[in-house]
Amino acid sequence: MSRYDKMHYNRCGLSGLLLPTFSLGLWHNFGEIDDYQNAKELVHLSFDQGITHFDLANNYGPPPGSAEITFGKILKEGLMNYRDELIISSKAGWPMWDGPYGDWGSKKHLMASLEQSLKRMQIDYVDIFYHHRPDPNTPLEESMRTLDLMVRQGKALYVGISSYDAAETKKAVAILNDLGTPCLIHQPKYSMLDRWVEDGLLDVLDEEGVGCITFSSLAQGLLTNRYINGIPKDSRAASGRGNGAIESGQIQPNEIALANALNEMAQQRGQSLAQMALAWVLKDKRITSVLLGVSRKEQLLDSLKALEAGPFSQEELTQIDRLLQTHS
Repeated sequence: MSRYDKMHYNRCGLSGLLLPTFSLGLWHNFGEIDDYQNAKELVHLSFDQGITHFDLANNYGPPPGSAEITFGKILKEGLMNYRDELIISSKAGWPMWDGPYGDWGSKKHLMASLEQSLKRMQIDYVDIFYHHRPDPNTPLEESMRTLDLMVRQGKALYVGISSYDAAETKKAVAILNDLGTPCLIHQPKYSMLDRWVEDGLLDVLDEEGVGCITFSSLAQGLLTNRYINGIPKDSRAASGRGNGAIESGQIQPNEIALANALNEMAQQRGQSLAQMALAWVLKDKRITSVLLGVSRKEQLLDSLKALEAGPFSQEELTQIDRLLQTHS
């Protein structure tokens, strides 16, 4: 069976690009401190399951930059022949190096970041390059013109933005349209526990024909059965890895109680909690793809079955909303 028969691919906004329903995020578990063989097996298994999109950023690790080095090594050791079958994305806009040019959204920072990312991954171009977050001190026109320049130089095929609110997104999209380099995609944080995109952003993306790929849709593990009995000693929350990993202090008793209540509902649907949480995000047709963050092959394979239980009934959606409101 072909890997492409295992995955559904969705049109990204109004573009010609199709993205897999599930993409692999390399925010965690692919850094220098992680097991390389496990990272390599996760990437290969993902591709074998039809995941063609691999999402990185300049500061992923830890330490920052090491996830791109790891991915570049994996490519060189066996996947480079499939380069034209892969969508590789990277980003810049969070702290990466010392000094005034190692952060935010200036042309200097963004261009230097892309050059560094290409060298770390040992590739000539990325398929998607994102401005990772809005910069309040750099004119939006400067950041967007830089994204346009990357495409014109052939160092990125498409561009996107991440973590921009609805109003900022509308402005960025208008600037890019005027430049002739449309905004392909927006990458926001979105889960049952963090629904900010519903307050206008998804409407803007739909109106403007921009795709949407979500991150942290399992709330960094809170929406899995990982923490329903407390914090395991081998979890990210207990490890203190940094780089945005969830910390034990973020996991409160009410969140554990909510996870248990949602887990019971997932079992009634014949799903794991993670599967239900992913399916809940994907119920909105404006979502192009969901980024999966996994540390083990079993987690990946479990997540890929998220849509097998079928669509939610209105009664189930109402019950989920009730649970979320009760525990908020």
